[in-house]
Amino acid sequence: MSLHLDARQRAMLQEMGVTVWDPAPAAMPTTQAPAAPSVTAVAAPAVAPSRAPDPVRATPDTRAAAQTTSAPPPTTAPTAPALTLHAAQALYPTADPAQTPADLGSGWLIVAESLAPADPLGGDAGRLLDNMLRAMQLHKHPRVFLAALERPGPGSSAQASADIPATLADTVATLKPAMVLVLGHVAARAALGRTEPLGRLRAGPHQLAGSPAVVTYDPAFLLRSQDTKAAAWADLCHALALVRSHSAV
Repeated sequence: MSLHLDARQRAMLQEMGVTVWDPAPAAMPTTQAPAAPSVTAVAAPAVAPSRAPDPVRATPDTRAAAQTTSAPPPTTAPTAPALTLHAAQALYPTADPAQTPADLGSGWLIVAESLAPADPLGGDAGRLLDNMLRAMQLHKHPRVFLAALERPGPGSSAQASADIPATLADTVATLKPAMVLVLGHVAARAALGRTEPLGRLRAGPHQLAGSPAVVTYDPAFLLRSQDTKAAAWADLCHALALVRSHSAV
């Protein structure tokens, strides 16, 4: 049994010198869970706040690897065809100088790829070239020369394309033509060392060893593309106008 004393009763017993200890009533559970073992709290180590990983610094090795994996494969520029440059030959050697119109200048040099350098005015392309020159009255001029470029066949030696401009420059310096007609993209690349599209090269102006030069379509291309003949004729008229303007000075 436990004593349940109020405050007054406790005071009376204290006055009589009687010490009363009344422990607090214990909990009366039907079943008591085992006491948890004593655990000493240990402070957790401080953890730095999470942050984004540092960016990887580009090094020469990483840059080279990135270029290897992401860069597109380099494009290879088209290789110029191997060509043989034949010595300049007069196309109308029997023309009478007395019948040559004065406004055609001192002479003309045609630079073109020819399928038959021995007979440059033969075949369909040669006949078209002859018609173009006759329309300009150049068949009356004994100093109309053709420097024929030929793609060599198997087993033949071809002059390096890098040497052709220098050789043509020597030819121009010797003949001193009033105009150089460059026919076709292959001839323009060999004579002028230019690789732009033919449409841009036609816009000119050009110089070859001090002589004015005009670029236009070659006869073989005109046979395949009939609708470009008018543009080619405009280029030829432009060349005639340049020669006449210099002759009039």
